[in-house]
Amino acid sequence: MTDIELPEDRIEKDVVDYYASGVEDQRLQQGIGKLEFFRTKEILSRYLPSPPAVIYDVGGGPGMYSLWLARKDYQVHLLDFSPDHIAKARTASENQPDGQIFTIEVADARQLDRTDSSADVVLLMGPLYHLINREDRIRALEEAHRVLTPDGVLFAAGITRYGNALYGLVTYGLSNRILDEPEFMEMTIRELEDGNHIRPDVYPDFIPRSYFHLPGGLRGEIEEAGFKFERILAVEGPGWIVPNFDDIWSNESRRKRVLRIVRAIEDQSDILGMSPHMLAIARKGDLD
Repeated sequence: MTDIELPEDRIEKDVVDYYASGVEDQRLQQGIGKLEFFRTKEILSRYLPSPPAVIYDVGGGPGMYSLWLARKDYQVHLLDFSPDHIAKARTASENQPDGQIFTIEVADARQLDRTDSSADVVLLMGPLYHLINREDRIRALEEAHRVLTPDGVLFAAGITRYGNALYGLVTYGLSNRILDEPEFMEMTIRELEDGNHIRPDVYPDFIPRSYFHLPGGLRGEIEEAGFKFERILAVEGPGWIVPNFDDIWSNESRRKRVLRIVRAIEDQSDILGMSPHMLAIARKGDLD
């Protein structure tokens, strides 16, 4: 396998350029993104304190979750690495009269310009897979720990290491022959071996340089940063592999059947890695 190394500034530029292309703008309103958005909101709603708790949405992108939380009367602060996302979030917030985001700013998850114990909730919905070095992910988690109140809660998302392998297998012989493409196979085998996702040039629409987690690895990093780990839940679970997903999702009774299965196995360790996204819940203080 070809060894590929990129300097950190190149990786960061690739991430900024990728999101400046607008790829994230409608992602959660299309295809399996609709399942991700629905399920993430469902999980967050179980653990969030009552409004007007203070929430730091770190890596919040163009603001889909921040806007939803602002409508629920939370005091939401959106911080993101992408200037393009920040600009779009500001516009969206201004156009949402029933609840605006409190502050919106460019920020680095590894060094937050926020005081200690100033947030009741921290969302890390994107930084952990864009920080490819373990020490950087720990630093971001430690920053989240620092700014949380003593009883604050962390929600941290990870992308499964098995995602591209499962996608290739599920669609092989149906909608594509992507497993026949050597670049895809090399990328996927690397991910399975060590979690490092390196996008080949032939796939410019794929997510840029990232780190894909195993469930145990995500838990270990959270605990190393000082958190009291609570649980990891599968967001989409196996629901994303349903053929003709858009047709199923648009049918209320069929959508409910898919969601019932996804919920029933959301915390099963044997199947966590099958979910494109995993959401970890942890607390700064004791769980008692």
